[in-house]
Amino acid sequence: MSSIRQSRIEGVIQEELATFFQRNAREICLGAMVSVTVVRVTSDLSLARIYVSIFAGPEKAVVLKSIQENSRKIRGEVGKRLKNMHKIPELIFFIDDSLDYAETINNLLK
Repeated sequence: MSSIRQSRIEGVIQEELATFFQRNAREICLGAMVSVTVVRVTSDLSLARIYVSIFAGPEKAVVLKSIQENSRKIRGEVGKRLKNMHKIPELIFFIDDSLDYAETINNLLK
């Protein structure tokens, strides 16, 4: 269970990443629409697991690889925006496949 502080930091990071991906969709996301669905920060604030949904663009794996290769740049930009945080967590990106899973379950139920 995360603390109130962790929850606030997760929300702020999620907002900053969402605006970053909107501004840099062509360069970092290869033209795909990327939505940050969940951010989970460890209790010591050293690591953030970010789950993204990828729509309308190249293959999801290709876009995720591009995001992972640019994670240092993304972390730097987020760090510039969050000046009041002493330590910006390391960002690790994953594909959030919960929508695909829900669609599969829905199709099976039909």
